[in-house]
Amino acid sequence: MFCPFCRHPDSRVVDSRTSDDGTSIRRRRQCPNCGRRFSTTETASLNVVKRNGVTEPFSRDKIVSGVRKACQGRPVTDGDLAVLAQRVEETVRSSGSSQIDANDIGLAILPPLRELDEVAFLRFASVYQAFDTLEDFEEAIAQLRLDHHAAEASASGGAGTGDRA
Repeated sequence: MFCPFCRHPDSRVVDSRTSDDGTSIRRRRQCPNCGRRFSTTETASLNVVKRNGVTEPFSRDKIVSGVRKACQGRPVTDGDLAVLAQRVEETVRSSGSSQIDANDIGLAILPPLRELDEVAFLRFASVYQAFDTLEDFEEAIAQLRLDHHAAEASASGGAGTGDRA
């Protein structure tokens, strides 16, 4: 690491701290030549491999802008979208890979979007999973209904199933 003041090719780390969101490390460094201090920020790079083979850096902003279209007219705030993008990034970074397919990012978007807003989820899934027919929509809606019924049954502890005298 070159000193930004005297261009000496070495420095020593005086202090290291992890950022609040845990995605980067801030290091305080000191130059052994001039004695001046400076800070660096280190992040693990994550690149997205698009369908056409082009690689580009991962961007939360692209997640937000893509999902925002599906959320038009829905009660979803910018803060909700920021949290969703952070969850998606945490999911894809947890794979440990420095490169991830764009398709895998789309798959990582679906679960948190479904929790956030089911209509937005259906809109996004219809484009992302290339729904071609009404049956594709019907199957997705039927699955959402099944999941709702299962969640309601588990929340009520199975009440109402065979408890009659």
